[in-house]
Amino acid sequence: MIVRLAKVAMTAALAAFAFIVTYDNVVDYGTNYEFVKHVLSMDTTFPGNKLTGRAITDPRIWTLAYAGIIAAEGLVCLLLGIAALAMLFTLRAAPQVFQRAKVWLVAGAALGFLVWFFGFMVVAGEYFAMWQSKTWNGQEAAFRFYMTLLGVLIFVNQRDEELG
Repeated sequence: MIVRLAKVAMTAALAAFAFIVTYDNVVDYGTNYEFVKHVLSMDTTFPGNKLTGRAITDPRIWTLAYAGIIAAEGLVCLLLGIAALAMLFTLRAAPQVFQRAKVWLVAGAALGFLVWFFGFMVVAGEYFAMWQSKTWNGQEAAFRFYMTLLGVLIFVNQRDEELG
């Protein structure tokens, strides 16, 4: 039972994290809007950077990109919250029933991975050369986020045995 409770608690903690990230981006919209603006416009990459032809300087695109990030983070929160509740409600159920409840965790963790790995590392980090910016570089934070998601996903997705 303690292993199942740990899986529920870790999933709930991920949901709480995604909630706070989403909430902060809505309440303090301007701070991370500036982040998105600078990353997409590539205005703090190395001087003479040959990749700046990729830069997006249209504020409408910045707004759409940021809204997409916030929406995806909110959906991660929702999926992980459902996962925690689904696992909690099946805590004493047969292993196959508890295992089926984990599908929500897989969905939430996969979407979170896409947000923080694909969005922040691949698109922002590499395509928009965010790694070149000393000021507007979110790669270390994104790494912590998606590695935590992956660690919890691996642990929670392990098969559970019959309860004693």
